[in-house]
Amino acid sequence: MSMKEHAKGANPVLDEQDRKIREKLSQIDHKIMVMSGKGGVGKSTIAVNLAVGLSLENFYVGLLDVDLHGPNIPKMLGVEKGELQRRSDGTVGPVYYSPNLKFMSVEPLLPEKDSAVMWRGPMKTSAIRQFIYDIEWGKLDYLVIDAPPGTGDEPMTVAQTIPDAYAVVVTTPQEVSLLDVRKSISFCNHAKMPILGIVENMSGMICPHCGKTIDVFKKGGGEKLAEELGIPFLGRVPVDPRIVTTGDAGRPMVATYPNSYTAEAFDKIIKNAINVTQMLAQRLKEESESKVAGGETK
Repeated sequence: MSMKEHAKGANPVLDEQDRKIREKLSQIDHKIMVMSGKGGVGKSTIAVNLAVGLSLENFYVGLLDVDLHGPNIPKMLGVEKGELQRRSDGTVGPVYYSPNLKFMSVEPLLPEKDSAVMWRGPMKTSAIRQFIYDIEWGKLDYLVIDAPPGTGDEPMTVAQTIPDAYAVVVTTPQEVSLLDVRKSISFCNHAKMPILGIVENMSGMICPHCGKTIDVFKKGGGEKLAEELGIPFLGRVPVDPRIVTTGDAGRPMVATYPNSYTAEAFDKIIKNAINVTQMLAQRLKEESESKVAGGETK
């Protein structure tokens, strides 16, 4: 069955599943899908530090890892696979990373940790929908979703299953990555997903010896593209070896080195994301109220 047929209500089972998913997610104020046009741009790193950073701003945050082919969130948060378990009633309880942050990943639901996931589109779609359906988040201010890279079945399934999500698009400064970002923007427009903004990762490197900036992968391409397309630019993150070591150690950068230049860069992105989220939420509320008022006057 096509997504178009599903949208028309051709499958009562899927429609009921959608209704229950919307009911569960209605307790979450803001959903942010972190996506990228290609892999290898640091999407999961941005998602983890965004979620941790929001929790440090005293928001209640959930972090959802739906990357079937590369579920790295448990490793980056330092949580072992055995801690993620399905309840007896079939629902999945998120794991607390801190009092303000809980998360869930598809990793424990996959056959083997080191086995390749060789599923075709319909199976991926079904697995992601069922996974989102099973999770009981409770009340949250933010849900950050680490989506698979690209514009295929997986991100489309997330976009259609969580239709009120905003998108944060991650890129690196070089042209090859920026070309793929344009495809991600096109995807968001097609899916009618509001774009929260663009993050430029690996944007310059601070030399540990002289303190000067070295533009390893160029710099400013993401900001220039955001300006060209009229999309908010949330900020840039430099290349920092500590991002790699903290990710491997399960100790996110923003919490481990809060006074570093890189943590300050993440902090700007987090504060910009909060501001733009509130602005978009207010705009959508006003548009909804306007539609209701327009319907009442007819």
